[in-house]
Amino acid sequence: MRLRLTALFPMLLMSAAHAAPAPAQVDIPLSSGVLHAQLFKPEGEGPFPTVIALHGCGGLGGHSDPVLPRYRDWAERLLKAGNAVLLPDSYGSRELGPQCGVKEMHVKARRERVTDIAASRAWLMKQSWVARNRVSLIGWANGASALLWAVRPQSAARGAGPDFRAAIAFYPDCRISAGLGWSTRVPTLVLIGADDDVSSPPACRQMVDGAHGRSALARIVVYPGADHDFDRANTPLHAAAASTDVGARAESQKEVAEWLAR
Repeated sequence: MRLRLTALFPMLLMSAAHAAPAPAQVDIPLSSGVLHAQLFKPEGEGPFPTVIALHGCGGLGGHSDPVLPRYRDWAERLLKAGNAVLLPDSYGSRELGPQCGVKEMHVKARRERVTDIAASRAWLMKQSWVARNRVSLIGWANGASALLWAVRPQSAARGAGPDFRAAIAFYPDCRISAGLGWSTRVPTLVLIGADDDVSSPPACRQMVDGAHGRSALARIVVYPGADHDFDRANTPLHAAAASTDVGARAESQKEVAEWLAR
């Protein structure tokens, strides 16, 4: 037993040495309060390409972790690729819990969350370690819906300085945007599963197809057999769904890397 523990100790040390870095909390001023955010930043002075990552209706963190595994997994992946990642906490900053299924939402994707995007971008523009012409957006579900509002040509989220480099929306609710004749001023990629029964793949297809010819580049990828939330870090319970979603998750990782490298 002693030999086994002796052999295990160096392995534990190596594991700790390669443990994922802890994010730093930053406070971003809003006109009516403070937006708390978690920041993953590469070592060094930069400047670094930076991604603003927007959580879904479940919120950014849990009781014991400021960043849920889904978002931490993506943040660490983006960090390894040389990006800084800023994750604004739209709900926790307003002392709200998860908003999934809440009928009277006090934080709306098209209003407060767009304000949070603009504030995050303005804060980043003042940081010396940020490559100001390489700030992009990525969002999930409700966060992706906010992203669609933020990249519209008429959105106030644009602000001063270089515009967003790119935007990536995981399974947004496209129904309102499709009906309003959505378009984007920055290259925007929509990723959604064909079997998504929360968001609407047909509405997202209609939205993107309708933007062609009067918009910056917009593209949609629909993953056959994939469900809502297909890119989550944990595996679904059903084996068939697990196989399909794991494949879609791997493909989406490639799509994200290529889109951000444009």
